[in-house]
Amino acid sequence: MIPARRRSFNEAWTEERYRGMLASVSVTAGAVPGFPVSETPVFFTRSFIDGLAATGAELIRQLESPALVAVANEAVPDRFAGPNEDPVPRFVQVDFGLVRGPDGAVQPRLVELQAFPSLYGMQRVLADAYREAFALPASLDVYLGGLDSVSYEAVVGNAILGGHDPREVVLMEINPRQQKTWPDFAITEHVWGVRAVDTSAVRRIGRELFYDRDGRLVRIRRIYNRVIPDELERQGVELPFDYRDDLDVEWAGHPAWYFRISKFSIPWLRHASVPRTWFLHEVDRLPDDREHFVLKPLFSFAGGGIVFGPTDGDIAAIPEEDRRHYILQERIAFAPVIDTPHGPTQAEIRIMYVWTDELRPVMPLIRMGRGKMMGVDHNKGLQWVGASAAFIEDDA
Repeated sequence: MIPARRRSFNEAWTEERYRGMLASVSVTAGAVPGFPVSETPVFFTRSFIDGLAATGAELIRQLESPALVAVANEAVPDRFAGPNEDPVPRFVQVDFGLVRGPDGAVQPRLVELQAFPSLYGMQRVLADAYREAFALPASLDVYLGGLDSVSYEAVVGNAILGGHDPREVVLMEINPRQQKTWPDFAITEHVWGVRAVDTSAVRRIGRELFYDRDGRLVRIRRIYNRVIPDELERQGVELPFDYRDDLDVEWAGHPAWYFRISKFSIPWLRHASVPRTWFLHEVDRLPDDREHFVLKPLFSFAGGGIVFGPTDGDIAAIPEEDRRHYILQERIAFAPVIDTPHGPTQAEIRIMYVWTDELRPVMPLIRMGRGKMMGVDHNKGLQWVGASAAFIEDDA
């Protein structure tokens, strides 16, 4: 935290500037964000945010051990396993909650890892809009790993495109225009030329996939995958192909990685930032202080199915054979460390990584809230919460 920056921002804040910022985001994205956007960005020192990025990279690297790779492969459901995978996940997110340690200092705690794309287009637009609307100085950075706007665009673009013509790469999603993340999809097309395509619009001919682009059937050579397996299953969506098919197509984020690096990974990790976590089928009895624990299904998205302070009844309701698909985790006590005119707010920091020739952090993403979780449903009707951006200042 940078108290001087925080005070200065709060004092200069106006509703007019905030509305101007939202309007700028909507104009640039070509759509109104489908999720709340916070009235404020968050300010961090370079040493703090770089430390988070290094910790996230260390956790990801722990998952490369041969023994764990073998176990993780077994976690991939047969339907989502298949050929043409990249040897590494192209996109990885590591989420940290901010808590206060025994000495009162702000410390990070791991919330989740996921090998799935995030808002690589939208987040940069949001940061730029904050900077312009609130006249934030150019000395405040928003990128990680030594990147700037130009190199960020190149690194992310390389991971998405893989050297292909953008017209032959698609962002594949279920009903993309109905998704809350549609603004990010629109920005992705504007910046990298990759169009969002509904799963139902993909056509298979032999081993090849095609889509209609402006009245012309175009070959799909690479898929920037944004289809969440959990949503695919819940909606019963039928794909025009099978992930197990030997298709002549590349994947920028094969669905198998969604399972390998996920909540499934957390019990295997060893680091001071990782909360105590067990697979449910390995738990003989619930802890006495169960209000300090949460029960999470392994492969749900956006906090779906999480139970705080699980009871014996909650556990009994899960069949024995399904308990290997849940974790019991020490609850993270998010601390309200961001001072705002509407009271202190909690923050979750996502470090967004891209993995091409090397694993590298590229940008932070922030979610603010005061509810049990950072999602929209837990923060309805509140102000100074929602999606936000991080501005990074070099240490004095």
